[in-house]
Amino acid sequence: MIALEVVVMLAVAVIAVGVVRTRDPLPQMLVFLLYGCALAVLFLVLQAPDVALSSIVVGLAYPVMILLTLAKIRDRRR
Repeated sequence: MIALEVVVMLAVAVIAVGVVRTRDPLPQMLVFLLYGCALAVLFLVLQAPDVALSSIVVGLAYPVMILLTLAKIRDRRR
């Protein structure tokens, strides 16, 4: 079980670096969505299902709001 925890923690760390390194907002939102899913998996591995569930809700709601905001901003520019 410890090996699985280490693998998931490393995956979360790598994806977090990807979120920070991505400059364009749309790809960054997609990487952030993947980061939220990885965090939820990490919380499930660490046997914290309540935290995983709240992480999934926030991880899905935030990127959707960003996507709607980007769509509205891009419509105004046209």
